[in-house]
Amino acid sequence: MTGDAALLPGQPRLILAPMEGLADDVLRDVLTRAGGYDWCVTEFVRVSATVLPHSAFTRISPELKHASRTRAGTPVRVQLLGSDPDLLAANAARVAQLSPAGIDLNFGCPTPLINRNRGGAALLAEPDLLRRIAAAVRAAVPPDIPVTAKMRLGIRDTSQAIDCACALQEGGAEELVVHARTREDGYRPPARWHAVGLIREALRIPVIANGDVWTVADYDAIRHATGCADVMLGRGAVADPLLARRIRERHAGDGAAQWDAVAAMVMDFWAQVQRKVLPTQAPGRLKQWLTLMRRSYPQAETMFAALRSLRTAEDVNLVLRNA
Repeated sequence: MTGDAALLPGQPRLILAPMEGLADDVLRDVLTRAGGYDWCVTEFVRVSATVLPHSAFTRISPELKHASRTRAGTPVRVQLLGSDPDLLAANAARVAQLSPAGIDLNFGCPTPLINRNRGGAALLAEPDLLRRIAAAVRAAVPPDIPVTAKMRLGIRDTSQAIDCACALQEGGAEELVVHARTREDGYRPPARWHAVGLIREALRIPVIANGDVWTVADYDAIRHATGCADVMLGRGAVADPLLARRIRERHAGDGAAQWDAVAAMVMDFWAQVQRKVLPTQAPGRLKQWLTLMRRSYPQAETMFAALRSLRTAEDVNLVLRNA
């Protein structure tokens, strides 16, 4: 149950979130093959000074070389981040030459370095700029390529949330993902689901709810609180690689009992990571995933403890072979 075949037309959609430094093409591949996602979004491509070459986009999204889909057939939308409408439009036109499944605009990244350079959530104080960016990108991209956006509720408060959302709609964004926190909230709970519902009520375009969905019960709760049909899964999908499938199949599941399936996904991920990065970098990627997965699986805690002090791929392989 993957890609466009994940559900019948008209049913709620599940989207895998862009997660900088975490959800790269390898993790997208592993998670979408577990099933349940309608599309996913890449980590952002930073647009700051020039029109980037095709290689800048295929490096972030190797799926562009394969009809913009993961091996499971899940469509992949490429996310752009920047503040210059004309430059973003020119880069959107460049990536459009590669026939992406869609182009997404990032107005949600809370990272201080990005925000200091007028990127991500820093632009949520300037609704008119959001409108101009969306309009420029929409005009630069063929009509058959969707243009969407992701935003937070604001910088320090939610006072401009609806203005920002309306500006993106007016600019031509076809759908809007709203992370239910401000920039200053970071990732601290609780997420402000009610505020996402207010945005949904104010817009004509679909609003996709995002934030603090770790379980099937959380999925039901965010849909009830926001009124949104569609949900984007972020860190919860990484903590429980079977979460999308649980939601589709309508059961909470026993994480411990399903560890064999998850362990196979971990080994697949590990094999791919070793092919992608240096041997000294690979262990950090595996431990990063296991750190989040400890929330859902006690076996992940055991595996993490065994690998925690290891620094090379060779050492990790020795432990995994003897596990």
